[in-house]
Amino acid sequence: MSKTPPGPKGEPLFGSSRTYARDPFRFISALERAYGDVARFDMGPMDTVMLCDPTAIERVLVSEADRFRKPDFQGDALGDLLGDGLLLSEGETWEQQRKLANPAFSMARLSGMADRITGHAEDRIADWSHGDVIDAEQSMTRVTLDVILDLMMGVELSEQRVQTIEEQLLPLGQRFEPDPIRFAMPQWMPMPDDAEFNRAVRTLDEVLDDIIEVREDSLGTDEDGPMDFLSVLLRARDDGNQSPEQLRDEMMTMLLAGHDTTALTLTYTWFLLSEHPEVEQRVHEELDDVIGDDRPGMEHVRELDYLEWVIQEAMRLYPPVYTIFREPTEDVTLSGYEVEAGTTLMVPQWGVHRSERFYDDPETFDPERWKPERASERPRFAYFPFGGGPRHCIGKHLAMLEAQLITATTASQYRLEFQGETPLELLPSLTAHPRQKMSMRVQER
Repeated sequence: MSKTPPGPKGEPLFGSSRTYARDPFRFISALERAYGDVARFDMGPMDTVMLCDPTAIERVLVSEADRFRKPDFQGDALGDLLGDGLLLSEGETWEQQRKLANPAFSMARLSGMADRITGHAEDRIADWSHGDVIDAEQSMTRVTLDVILDLMMGVELSEQRVQTIEEQLLPLGQRFEPDPIRFAMPQWMPMPDDAEFNRAVRTLDEVLDDIIEVREDSLGTDEDGPMDFLSVLLRARDDGNQSPEQLRDEMMTMLLAGHDTTALTLTYTWFLLSEHPEVEQRVHEELDDVIGDDRPGMEHVRELDYLEWVIQEAMRLYPPVYTIFREPTEDVTLSGYEVEAGTTLMVPQWGVHRSERFYDDPETFDPERWKPERASERPRFAYFPFGGGPRHCIGKHLAMLEAQLITATTASQYRLEFQGETPLELLPSLTAHPRQKMSMRVQER
């Protein structure tokens, strides 16, 4: 066996970056089909290895996680946006911040917040009427923003302020869309969209400053006070264990990463239910049987098995985070190939989740593939929408709880019929967004 992973040659200077930038999803799928577990390609000047072997992925993310770090590529823009928050920090900083964050994300705390999540969903659908056409992505973005602001920052913002946050998401996302010119150029070189990106960051900084100021005035000094993440960080700051810069970075990370993936999961769930009325009917039957005329709550979530399968299947087909990156800190052997220290490792949920090696008819929406007896037949890391190991998404329990409660609250009253064109096309950024406007017609049940 060759010591170097196989893969496409690419072009001079650009490597495979232009092909990747045109359609990352097609590129990832093509490499997985052609090369299987491991493929090597050049992303501009970056030597990149794509890893689709669940056993090797588990090593990278879990059992040997200390041998792999998050790479620094695109570090300037991502660093300007998220700084040294949980998503990007390493070493002692990450360990300290993760320890501080854990109580805010514990299931013991979140279980007591179920009614508040349901309340936010009810508020957002209160003015819907039969026959209305809504933008499902926008609606899900707003309700998940409501939830993260409430549960993790302890605030409720005006509709105007929420809209201000929402308006910054487009220029932020555009900055991280694949661009072969950026791949080939030094990170310090100015680009045309930098100014708009920087304005969006400044605007969100101003919003966060206002939120922090409001909470400072109301927090007090009680050690047994509120356990939302912002309150925890403010108390740590007052004890000298949190700098203002670190506080800002964590809140920016929480604001953006805390709502986006859940909003996308919900958006794709509505799309798939609209396209598969037989699945939608089973969801409605389960909701009627488990919840009836009650408000969806924690006691119901535990019994909504089929709804959970639907959401899991939506995240398999349309993983909001479609690839993650690592970098070995020393030379390693993965799936029989040598990978040098400093090589960029691409670990793509998109490629693994849609692989024929792990899923029958992988392009088919089939919630019953999540029955325990079927799911147990697959390798553990044939499915990893929240990453894995010590760096797994800290918000995964909140995300699943939100997705189930918001879907249950909405679907108990309405059906959503997709009005756009199919097949769905995706827009790659830090997360996978639909290119189409997700227009859906509201139908009373």
